[in-house]
Amino acid sequence: MRRLNPPIALAIFVAAGLTGCATSSLDMAPDSPASPWQPQTDTTGAIVPGPHAPGAAAATTSRYQLPANPALAAVPPPPALDATHAYGLPELIDMAESANPLTRIAWNDARNVALAAGIAKSAYLPQLSVAALAHYTGGQSSETSQLGQASISGETHGVTSVLSLEWLLFDFGGRAARVEAASQASVIANIGFTAIHQQVIYDVSVAFYAYQSSRARLGTAKQSVGNADAILSAAQSRYQHGVGTVIEVAQARQNIAQAKLGLVQAEGAESSGYLALISAIGISPLAKPAIADMPIHALSPTMSAPIERIVATAIARRPDVLSAYAAERANLAKIKAAESDFKPKVFLSASAAYNTNSSSISAVPGIGQQLPTVNLSGNRYGGTVVVGVSIPLYDGGFRSAVLAQARNDADSASTRLAHSREEAVRQVVGAQNALQTSLSAHVAAQELLAAAQTTYDAAFDAYRHGVGSITDALLAQNQLLAAKNAYADSYSGALSAAAALALATGSIDAPPGDQSDAPLNAPVN
Repeated sequence: MRRLNPPIALAIFVAAGLTGCATSSLDMAPDSPASPWQPQTDTTGAIVPGPHAPGAAAATTSRYQLPANPALAAVPPPPALDATHAYGLPELIDMAESANPLTRIAWNDARNVALAAGIAKSAYLPQLSVAALAHYTGGQSSETSQLGQASISGETHGVTSVLSLEWLLFDFGGRAARVEAASQASVIANIGFTAIHQQVIYDVSVAFYAYQSSRARLGTAKQSVGNADAILSAAQSRYQHGVGTVIEVAQARQNIAQAKLGLVQAEGAESSGYLALISAIGISPLAKPAIADMPIHALSPTMSAPIERIVATAIARRPDVLSAYAAERANLAKIKAAESDFKPKVFLSASAAYNTNSSSISAVPGIGQQLPTVNLSGNRYGGTVVVGVSIPLYDGGFRSAVLAQARNDADSASTRLAHSREEAVRQVVGAQNALQTSLSAHVAAQELLAAAQTTYDAAFDAYRHGVGSITDALLAQNQLLAAKNAYADSYSGALSAAAALALATGSIDAPPGDQSDAPLNAPVN
């Protein structure tokens, strides 16, 4: 058998080893889709990458429960709040704008895009770099002649310091177009930052109104228990005087049990509404701020302005429309930038070098951000200044494809702008219709509450004096409970609809002063 050449054998061995490296990390994954993964942890309890933990195959107790990392068990402390102060809606909105993580993330995103615009502007400035290289050159040669064999050896060493400059002087508006595109991107990010704040204001407002509705339902449930207890007392009194029956007392006891069950459910709904409000603010549920009661004021029909007046202002103010307009301008600028790549560019390049000893380097390559420097002489001092013109001739259609993409993106941006304006009109009309319906429902709920209260008072008084039935009294009590809940829900719904209209028109803002129940700039005049 023919023996392999040692270099060839070594190459085959190395290639086989490298092939094995690609699959050697499979032991980091679970063994099968039906068996648990038992990760390794370090001394702090953090999961570390690597193969299964020793003895993982025999472990069956932990199953699919991951190991706890003690470093993640620390709960951030809640914000310092005044336990004696009840916070109204404006204060809660202010708290959310500073504590909600979404607002900080949007702020950081806007800052990053602004920095990108600064990077685009840096293309107008020259690029400078400096490099210092220590080099050593050694060589040896031998010659054989009739006089004998002679050997020659020599070496040189030294240090070369290089200062390089590159400056794009003129590019037919390419840099200006890229700066415009980056600047419009910053506008889009800033609009997004404002949109996030508007959404946070809306979320906190709606959660506040819903919590106030659940709080009102809780008060109604407590009052319903009191009414049921009064009916039970009347039923027992009638029975003791020989007027009532055992069935009436049993019905009254059933009624009070039902009222107490409703009270428990109302307490749960109130707790859930409070947690939803805290979550909308973005603070820890452990903070437990006291929430001020929302005063009830009459809702004026003027909260809903004519739709023609609302739409015109909404289109010019909505964040999505403004963002789509800025995106259209950015894409038009990208077309100009792509077109400039077809045109010549005027540039300035310069380099200065200093050599120690008698060393000489033909070229210093570009390393990282170090600009390439060529044609260094063997002199101790040297320098070169070049002004040139670069004319693109052929690139396999790359620039044409980039230009076509930019034009397609600009067309899509224009289409999105038109669509966003149409969608804005639909959303505004829908929100305005919802507000009108909510206001009408609130008026109807007021009338229903007044009628239900009169009916209950009359039915209970008649039963207590022996001229009415307990059935009428119980029915009137349940209808009064439903009417009070409908009134609370209609009031909260009207305020939420006003906030939705303000969000749809882009005019939502924190309510001024201490009017916690005021709609958030819903009427657009």
